[in-house]
Amino acid sequence: MDKSNKSIREDCANNDKPLLAAAYVRMSTDLQKYSTDNQLAEIRKYAEKRNYKIVQVYEDSGKSGLKIAGRQALQRLIDDVTKHRAEFKIILVYDVSRWGRFQNADESAYYEFLCSRTGVAIHYCAEQFENDGSVGSDLLKLVRRITAKDYSRELSVKVFAGQCRLVELGYRQGGPAGYGLRRMLIDEHGDEKGVLAAGQRKSLQTDRVILVPGPKTEVDIVRRIFCHFIYDHWHEKKIAEILNAESILSDRFRPWTNGTIRQILTNEKYIGNNIYNRTSFKLKHQRIRNKPEIWIRAEAVFQGIVPRELFEKAQVIFHERSQHLSDEELLNLLRNALACKGFISGFMIDEMEELPSSSVYRRRFGSLLRVYKLIGYEPERDYQYIEINKEIRTKFSQQLSSLCETLTSIGSSVIRDDETDLLYINNEFSVSVVIAKCCATATGRLHWNVRLDTGLLPDITLVMRMEEGNQNILDYYLLPSLDIMSLKLRLLQQNPFGLEAYRFSSLEFFFDLAKRIELEKVA
Repeated sequence: MDKSNKSIREDCANNDKPLLAAAYVRMSTDLQKYSTDNQLAEIRKYAEKRNYKIVQVYEDSGKSGLKIAGRQALQRLIDDVTKHRAEFKIILVYDVSRWGRFQNADESAYYEFLCSRTGVAIHYCAEQFENDGSVGSDLLKLVRRITAKDYSRELSVKVFAGQCRLVELGYRQGGPAGYGLRRMLIDEHGDEKGVLAAGQRKSLQTDRVILVPGPKTEVDIVRRIFCHFIYDHWHEKKIAEILNAESILSDRFRPWTNGTIRQILTNEKYIGNNIYNRTSFKLKHQRIRNKPEIWIRAEAVFQGIVPRELFEKAQVIFHERSQHLSDEELLNLLRNALACKGFISGFMIDEMEELPSSSVYRRRFGSLLRVYKLIGYEPERDYQYIEINKEIRTKFSQQLSSLCETLTSIGSSVIRDDETDLLYINNEFSVSVVIAKCCATATGRLHWNVRLDTGLLPDITLVMRMEEGNQNILDYYLLPSLDIMSLKLRLLQQNPFGLEAYRFSSLEFFFDLAKRIELEKVA
């Protein structure tokens, strides 16, 4: 028998005083059968029969059980227990699935072990076994954990199949409409109910969303972009410069860039096609880009705003551009650019029309430093810093604007201080955003120097760490001011656990932290 459960049973037998307990309840966003209130009602009945006194309730409402990330109540519970702040010796959970539907059954067992090793036992109130450490209970508990995991997998398959079916019928499955298009809400009979503004979502399950042409001025600009690209042979950079010179903003109210122009020229929604499953993020696993052959495509289900023949001509140009170049051909192009310019940087490579992007060189050769060595170029430090710092300043402004837009779209309130760029979220906490440039030593070892704005007294510092070459974001650190008191940090590729605990591969956890969750009504 498990020692923690055994000692608790002995205490019950020898003492009429109620034992102190905590309740943990969780409700996912997938309309579970039992609400948190109903779970708690059953837990209280269980506690009354066992002479337990519930002194604290930990509640995760609207939280998936696939991962511990985003489940603040469970994290707080485990932290209270492992740091011996808990006055209770029992944790009451409705059933195994409420503890979690972790895709690795050992993860569920691990969190239970963290509690039991400090003498705190977990009781699953609605299960048909006593969690007493016996062989029988351990086997049944393992079966229930696997069943909970498989439920999520089966549900994911069913949901994905349903989404694919809706895509084939021409309905939009999330994401912004894009420049020149709008999201139209329709009812179950196909009648239009109105255009959805940015951040708005449908409120009825029977409603659907389709794409429709936007304002005529935007439609004309989209067609103009295609004509400049195909007939005038303008590069994306030149098209962006022309539109910016005319003070025309993109759909996110930002200046145009090579990327935003290219996105319009390559996206099939502009000819009325509905494309789905370009990327996968199933069961909270790592996001991956899928091969085109497994995309879900429904053709001519929207009203296109660009003639198909025009779109296909643009794709031919892109295809000819992307013809495979050998390693030597790539290096020769760079040697020619070096001879013309006298120096090279990642920023300059991306801006030169005759060169592939810097990411192509990184993927082929491992890093830009190795590329430079292969063509016999020793970059001058000052040139690199001038270009990199200029680009990072631009990225900081873009990332901050994007962050504010996303927070607003998920229903959060965000106020940006124009002088300090400090973000005040939901009038509850403040966030300072820092972009950490990737630097390399003479031996090629990467590091990131972070200067924290502690003088602004932010509650959280969000550090965006750049990849080698400083073109894309590598990962994120959410550093609470209470734990991080230093003015400067030096991050390495491998950091102590005290820092790695705050590292995230995406901003999903941050948005969960900022999102306002509407509690489900009692079933």
